[in-house]
Amino acid sequence: MGAASELSQGTTAGVIGAESRDYAVDRFYDEAFEPSGRPRPHYEGALATLDALDLSEVADRVTEEIEGMGVAFGSPPHAKPFHVDPVPRILAAAEWDLVERSLSQRVRALRAFTADVYGARRIVSDGVVPERAVETCAYFEPWMLGVEVPEWAYMPVAGMDLVRGSDGKLAVLEDNVRTPSGLTYAAAARTAADRHLPAAPAGRRSLAPAFDRLGAALRAAAPDGDGDPHVVLLSDGPGNSAWYEHRVLARRLGIPLATPDDLYPSRGRLRVLVDRRSLEVDVVYRRTDEDRLMDENGRPTWVADVLLDPCRTGRLACVNAFGGGVADDKLIHAYVDAMVQFYLDERPLMRSVPTYDLSVPAVREGILERIDEVVVKPRAGHGGYGILVGPHARKEDLERAASRIEAEPGEWVAQETVMLSTHPTVDAGALAPRHVDLRAFVMSDDVNVDVAAGGLTRFGRAAGALVVNSSQNGGGKDTWVMS
Repeated sequence: MGAASELSQGTTAGVIGAESRDYAVDRFYDEAFEPSGRPRPHYEGALATLDALDLSEVADRVTEEIEGMGVAFGSPPHAKPFHVDPVPRILAAAEWDLVERSLSQRVRALRAFTADVYGARRIVSDGVVPERAVETCAYFEPWMLGVEVPEWAYMPVAGMDLVRGSDGKLAVLEDNVRTPSGLTYAAAARTAADRHLPAAPAGRRSLAPAFDRLGAALRAAAPDGDGDPHVVLLSDGPGNSAWYEHRVLARRLGIPLATPDDLYPSRGRLRVLVDRRSLEVDVVYRRTDEDRLMDENGRPTWVADVLLDPCRTGRLACVNAFGGGVADDKLIHAYVDAMVQFYLDERPLMRSVPTYDLSVPAVREGILERIDEVVVKPRAGHGGYGILVGPHARKEDLERAASRIEAEPGEWVAQETVMLSTHPTVDAGALAPRHVDLRAFVMSDDVNVDVAAGGLTRFGRAAGALVVNSSQNGGGKDTWVMS
């Protein structure tokens, strides 16, 4: 396995060896193989090269690399090394162009919606989104009403989860605009795989500009427009499940990593202690687990105690701005396609996975009649917890879910089941299909909206697993975008 040989992405078919000869293309859409079992054109060269390798050895070396880099997910002492599969996912230039245009469109609509929620609420008065969907959102922040926030500042960083169903088309499963994570895990997957695979093709686009764009978005958020603001990344510390990412991001962005004990108010401003020096803070990149200003009892959270007053007076910017969570509420997801039409007067370039508002009696009745066909999610859930996949659920679980929906319809949403596409993944030294999704990252400011070239492909490690989140023992893959 010489580093001088190239892991080709070309279109000249190679001889498919033992590792992929027995690969089973089932009823799911496969990213790398056509239904006939022939490699898709943009995978032919890469698969032929992989067939010449000892995949078990490569997988072991990539795992050792990840462990040596300290890439982990979860909180100590239960943190687990992030599992990376060496087989890259490859996206052709034409398809990625559609992804970029679609997600740019989507973020612009979601920004407009969030600003509208804290402003005139035209979309509510025009009957496109019901007011109860906004007012009952767990991440609606009434203390941000009347606060001037630039529209783009609600989501300088967004993470969209894309899935491909049996029709072969990508769709948006969820929008994440409060504290989307995963960019450094995507970079780590690339570093580890590159060190133990033949050289990648020259046409592969780089992930590095994503970090530059993130840094630029953070600086652009400064309230006074200062070209050299003081930016800090605020983390809970080692107890946060993404502590690894926080440390790497702070280092790559060249900004201090702060915990709550490092921050204190002074004369209406926020200050931070860095290496025993006290600095005024202009921008906080907040990555804390607590992402609400008000707790369930109507009292300020610790985040509100520290950040709210300087944010309300315009002396501090928080990225992403408080209040933006209304845009990643799972019930609001049901209305995003309509938002694109309402705010931009455009048709959505990429559809949302159909999502149902169970507070509407007729909708609820229809879903309960076919609950064994849909996915049921807690409205404010995250990390893949609490999800019921109807086609795979036991009768008693379906009955329990139906009872919960009938008792509290506003706390649940239903989505059409997407039979996630599969991707070749190393299992016992051979390639086996595993279900995948894609966390795509979007960085924006008042002028530009940029989509990172690739993002993080996540996969279910167990055969047939449809929940791919890292918190649910999922793994990650490098994602190539070809130019």
